[in-house]
Amino acid sequence: MTSTRPLSRTGLGLAALAVLPLGFLVVFFAWPVGAILRLGFVDGEVLAALAEGETWRLAWFTVAQAAGSTLIAVVAGLPVAFLLARVRLPGVAVVRTLVLVPFVLPTVVVGLAFRALWTDGGWISIVLANAFFNVAVVGRTVAGLWAVLDTRAEDAARALGASRWRAFRSVTLPALMPAITSAAAVVFLFCATSFGVVLILGGARYRTLETEIYLRTENLLDLTGAAALSLVQIAAVLAALLLGAAARKRRESALRLRSRRETARRPVGGEWAVVGAAVVVLGLLLTPIVALLVRSVSTADGWSLAGYRALSSTGNDGTLQVSGWEAALNSLRTATDATVLAMVIGVSASVLLVALRRAPGRLARGVGESMDAALMLPLGVSAVTVGFGYLITLDALPGDLRRSPLLVPLAQALVVIPLVIRTVLPVVRSIDDRLRQAAATLGASPARVWREIDVPLTFRAVVAAAGFGYVVALGEFGATSFLARPQTPTLPVAIAALIARPGQLNNQMAYAACALLMLVTAAAVIVIDRLASGRVGEF
Repeated sequence: MTSTRPLSRTGLGLAALAVLPLGFLVVFFAWPVGAILRLGFVDGEVLAALAEGETWRLAWFTVAQAAGSTLIAVVAGLPVAFLLARVRLPGVAVVRTLVLVPFVLPTVVVGLAFRALWTDGGWISIVLANAFFNVAVVGRTVAGLWAVLDTRAEDAARALGASRWRAFRSVTLPALMPAITSAAAVVFLFCATSFGVVLILGGARYRTLETEIYLRTENLLDLTGAAALSLVQIAAVLAALLLGAAARKRRESALRLRSRRETARRPVGGEWAVVGAAVVVLGLLLTPIVALLVRSVSTADGWSLAGYRALSSTGNDGTLQVSGWEAALNSLRTATDATVLAMVIGVSASVLLVALRRAPGRLARGVGESMDAALMLPLGVSAVTVGFGYLITLDALPGDLRRSPLLVPLAQALVVIPLVIRTVLPVVRSIDDRLRQAAATLGASPARVWREIDVPLTFRAVVAAAGFGYVVALGEFGATSFLARPQTPTLPVAIAALIARPGQLNNQMAYAACALLMLVTAAAVIVIDRLASGRVGEF
């Protein structure tokens, strides 16, 4: 009796903790997506859509551009990872912060930034823009492992006559592969589901599965075609998630096995070339940002702040139904609601995942790994699919959420929750359970243990996750572009509406709004990075 009672209480506690994140995932993700896919299977027409050559042409381009972007991001990210992990020079902390800025920039901002460099767009600009987003994922993920690698094996290879390059290729690179594979899987996932960048730079010539789902759902009401494309996309996402989960597990095992002594030092010999390559990468990352800022204050007549002044208007011939500043306020409100919701669910899920991992038995750990993967699914499923699913399902809930101002925050929270988990989970997981046990032995109640140990150790990560989630929600475009009403657009949706209509004033307003979004994002990233002590979760 006494041996089973604690276990049953533990099981009941875990079940209660799982209600919130799993309930949210089922109601606001699985149900809407399942409804869309079910509609698409009516009369068996999905199989016919899957047999069309156009479907697989879109799938090929989606995979090809994602693979190309991933390759560029990995190649560009490795020198940055070396600089962050192994180099001790003035300014490295600044590089650590700056390289993260592109990752959290709104997609419409990056799309317009690259359009300022490549006016005609095209597939090359799409590949480079997606790689621009994700260099930080590779650089910071790989640096996390590289910084704690035991250097003795590499030193031994050098002592036996191996060149620095051969020692890296034979010893260091294989040790870094778990982190590289994990980062590449995440980057591929982000690039395969890229929406705003492809919509702005691809135009009608280059479409991915994500933009085609939007076109068929929003403009053509072709649910069968959209469902077929969603199925193909979900299959690719599941494969990327499984690969990423396996690689992440290997990386965590590698981190536990490595020495944690300080390895950063001043570069020597050929290492200066790698540092130079990292500086070049940083310069290339800053180029579109500078181009966007310059474009926001330049007109055919010279330098001007006309775009910024025009934010108090609705654009040429009433392009918007509200002013640019009202759209900005809508963005702030919806991002706040989405962040609060995502933090409650994401932190609860992180605590649950750690508890499942520490629970006795393989079943609990297996459930935890499956739940971890399930909570990542919203990152890879079309936001348009989710948004349209909301419109055909949420009327069944009390209050008809389709007319609620919470509709957009709910969709944004789905995007933010996985990022919150990936930020908070490693910190919660790293807390030594012996600290809790010692406090309990000394008579502390569970509430006091939580207040005195867990909260202080996780506070910085939780605040960083909130800031991280806020800037992502602020710039979210995929689901918001489908759900936001014309009377209450967010700033990214307003920017897309402005660039879709002709007129110099509209263009100037769009670039000015993008510049403001970018500056707010950059300021938030600086604060987040300081709170997180140079590391934001697994990114």
